[in-house]
Amino acid sequence: MALQPFTIKKLLNLNTLLVFGLVAVILRVAGGGDVAIFATSALAIIPLAGLIGSATEEIAARTGPQIGGLLNATLGNAAELIITIFALKEGLLELVRASIVGSILGNLLLVMGLAILLGGLKNGIQIFDRRRATMSATLLILAFMALAIPSLFDATFVKEQAFESELLLSEGVALILILLYGASVAYSFTAQANDPSDDAAQDAIHGTHHHEPKWSLKMAIGALAFATLGIVVMSEFLVGSVEPVVEELGWSELFVGVIIVPIIGNVAEHLVAVQMALKNRMELGMTIALGSSLQIALFVAPVLVFISLLFEDKLVLAFTLPEVIALAAASYVAALVAEDGESNWFEGLMLLGVYLIIAMAFFLLPEVHESAAEVLLR
Repeated sequence: MALQPFTIKKLLNLNTLLVFGLVAVILRVAGGGDVAIFATSALAIIPLAGLIGSATEEIAARTGPQIGGLLNATLGNAAELIITIFALKEGLLELVRASIVGSILGNLLLVMGLAILLGGLKNGIQIFDRRRATMSATLLILAFMALAIPSLFDATFVKEQAFESELLLSEGVALILILLYGASVAYSFTAQANDPSDDAAQDAIHGTHHHEPKWSLKMAIGALAFATLGIVVMSEFLVGSVEPVVEELGWSELFVGVIIVPIIGNVAEHLVAVQMALKNRMELGMTIALGSSLQIALFVAPVLVFISLLFEDKLVLAFTLPEVIALAAASYVAALVAEDGESNWFEGLMLLGVYLIIAMAFFLLPEVHESAAEVLLR
């Protein structure tokens, strides 16, 4: 068999980054620097997250739309979930809350912005389902309000030293969000059943699309197990080096959580959204960006509240004022972009501009430990 020529495209294949996993293990065993361990483990997580997405899609293609949709909804943000579970274990609650906010911001502003910008430059004005996009955007506004309410009431609970009540509020909000997420998935299935010709109906919430299987089921399950195990190991390395890296580089934990961690866990998904937009399939590009944001807000964040009950430090949904403001801005701007059912490159540029402004603000922001309510009542 003739050897295939080496190309730049092959060089840039995300799977080539898997070598950094081995480098991270060697550095960890040899007692290498924390910054090097943080960087190499982060680079290794990128292809592993992409592999989880590919394996999940292959399995979902064989299970039918209902089970496949639930599988994609559950594992769509597996990398972020695993990283934040390790952060919970280490008691890095600020990092966890920041990564929740950062994942939503990244999907709404960075992913959607890049997809709309590049898709618009290549294809001109692009059309997507206005009804479906508006429903997702409305859910995002609702999720923002649900996440903001515990933050705005946090100071009252702190003042009265009623942490149990604050935790109970967070658990109640988390339960309601999970129920809403389940209802949204059920609604998307119902919409498809009522209109079987609409193949994209189930895509509105949980980010799935039709895919012809290319792997055997055994290979897909094996890849999923390998990628999950790899992310578990790399996440432990990553989280274990966060505090030394923050101290050595002078970054705030808030910046690492809002900007760095979400980009690491979402790169593969970001590329898929951009590819769909370039192929003039903006419906899928919008689905990926909005659907992934909804998964974080309505599923991952509430699940983390309940997972934290297994550890010493309990997670309450009390975000800082900068985080609440950034969430409000991203949700509002995304809703405006989605409401007319069409996009152009300039809208994508505006979304990226907002993301860069927020990123600069968090980079320059000193450590913030006060909740939004404490700042407002100061």
